[in-house]
Amino acid sequence: MRLYSGTSNQFFEDTTFNKIADKLKSTFFEHFHYYPNNAEVASWQNSLRAVSMVFQHANLFDHGIILEYQLPQSSKRLDCLICGRNAKLKDNAVIIELKQWENTRPSRGERELTTWVGGALRDVLHPSVQVGQYKQYLQDYHTAFYEGNSPIILNACSYLHNYPRIPDNEIYADKFRDYLANFPLFTKDDVKILSDFLIGNLSGGDGVEVLRRIEESKLRPGKKLMDHIANVIAGLKDYTLLDEQLVVYDMVKNAVNEGFLNAKKTVIIIEGGPGTGKSVIAMNLMGDLSREHYNAHYVTGSRAFTATLRNILGSRSTLQVKLFNQYGKAEENEVDVIIADEAHRIWPKDLDRFKKAEDRNSAPIVEQLIRASKVSVFFVDNHQIIRPNEVGTSSYIEEHAKTMNTDVLKFKLEAQFRCQGSDAFVNWIDNTLEIEKTANVIWSREEVFDFRIFGSPQELERAILKKAKAGKKARMTAGFCWKWSSPNEDGTLQPDVVIGDFRRPWNAKSDAHGIKLAHGIPEEKLWAYDPNGVDQIGCIYTAQGFEFDYVGVIFGPDLQYNFDRQIWEGHPENSADSPARRSGGNYLTLVKNAYRVLLSRGMEGCYVYFVDKETERFFRSRMERRDDRPAGSELDFP
Repeated sequence: MRLYSGTSNQFFEDTTFNKIADKLKSTFFEHFHYYPNNAEVASWQNSLRAVSMVFQHANLFDHGIILEYQLPQSSKRLDCLICGRNAKLKDNAVIIELKQWENTRPSRGERELTTWVGGALRDVLHPSVQVGQYKQYLQDYHTAFYEGNSPIILNACSYLHNYPRIPDNEIYADKFRDYLANFPLFTKDDVKILSDFLIGNLSGGDGVEVLRRIEESKLRPGKKLMDHIANVIAGLKDYTLLDEQLVVYDMVKNAVNEGFLNAKKTVIIIEGGPGTGKSVIAMNLMGDLSREHYNAHYVTGSRAFTATLRNILGSRSTLQVKLFNQYGKAEENEVDVIIADEAHRIWPKDLDRFKKAEDRNSAPIVEQLIRASKVSVFFVDNHQIIRPNEVGTSSYIEEHAKTMNTDVLKFKLEAQFRCQGSDAFVNWIDNTLEIEKTANVIWSREEVFDFRIFGSPQELERAILKKAKAGKKARMTAGFCWKWSSPNEDGTLQPDVVIGDFRRPWNAKSDAHGIKLAHGIPEEKLWAYDPNGVDQIGCIYTAQGFEFDYVGVIFGPDLQYNFDRQIWEGHPENSADSPARRSGGNYLTLVKNAYRVLLSRGMEGCYVYFVDKETERFFRSRMERRDDRPAGSELDFP
């Protein structure tokens, strides 16, 4: 997705006659269904006029221009990309990050500066670091820049058109030397130098053809976290951190270093919704801290996620990858760094019924984790609490950290890296389920993310299996509305999920009393990882924490929308989730959170079947209808 694409001559006309900001604003509204804030519109007006003058000074009149281009699998947008051919007639493109900054201050972060943005002084990435990450990201995910015999050559720079060039300024500090050499930064005094840089890469013109090639190329999904986690742990960066992800990563690394230097216990809380990259940051931290000889532990509340991670890393990882409730007997500061992923799943106390009383610690689990580590990092999504005994909100963690007299640092991730990078989809789900009011009231058929409603569970299953056969990672999931039986004596599974003549099994139940599962049926803890998992339906407790290319969701009768009363209603009588049923007044919140989790597991698409047709009608009322298909058609959307 981009907000503007055209020739350099058209761009010059739009900036000269002050049309460019209005055009971007109009396209922004068409795509997102709300208007950008005034500050962003003003930045377009000022920065694009400034860079237009540079392009004209460099005589770039035969080139292609893309503005506000959304990076694949991300909601981040690069400011400007100009394309053409170089002197040897090789296809070329240059990313230009535009900043209105007038001054900066030093930051303790390895790749950060401090400047005034968003109404406050904040640590932000150095422009050369930021645009360098954008370049790497496109080269990793956009076929035009890495496929074929002659991929488009990609360069990157930044232009701070209000910033004076002062040689000893912190923006040229030694820690940024390599970034500045690879991704040069130009100030308001560097128009001639910037012009020469652009001419050196684009003097051959013919940019419209290069622009066509970029726009017609494919955007392939990024590498999967779980598929490459071993390389991440080994320090081979198969995942690129962007913007606030990299800022948070650097701040955590700095806090770890300072915590050890000052012998001060530190708690770091990182909030983020589905797909904002919490686990990507966590795994990068785990790999890099381990490589630097810190004793780092990766802990979660999910047995399935923990088992899958151990399976990938091998048996030697058992002591480094653990569950939240395994630190009751740990000594003070026994672990250098505890990285607590999915920390919203933390229990108040150790409730493991299989653990002996003498092996339990009566202290709150969050305090056990803080006590056991010199630095503890908690990744939290306050809207992913799905059981009444899960208490790990950011406020809960902060409260206990302060009672233990620890330093507390808090960060928030905003950008979406799942659901094809669509903030709109997760925001629309939040709005539709009335979890949180957002600007995305209506789901647009123009979105890249593939959302569809199917007329039967059979049709939904066929679509998911088709994706799996095409090489995609796809799974069927459902609301917890059917009993979950143990395996049969022969290791086969009961067809618990029954809707009319549709009968399918849940994933294998873990308390199988020693029964060996039949060939081709993965254990519950490996359902999300084993390709054979596509033959069973995953429940919320098995699916949470994982991501797939495509997720199918059977939206059960445990949560229904009442059109007459215009409200969501919880129906615990239709639920097989005993803890949720017993939660009383919290049931509605928990079941909403559960469906939010299931609906946001897909990176490329989410397919849904609704058991309750009033609920389906409500979802459809929040979607743009295609003019070329009859209402109610299986592929009514997108």
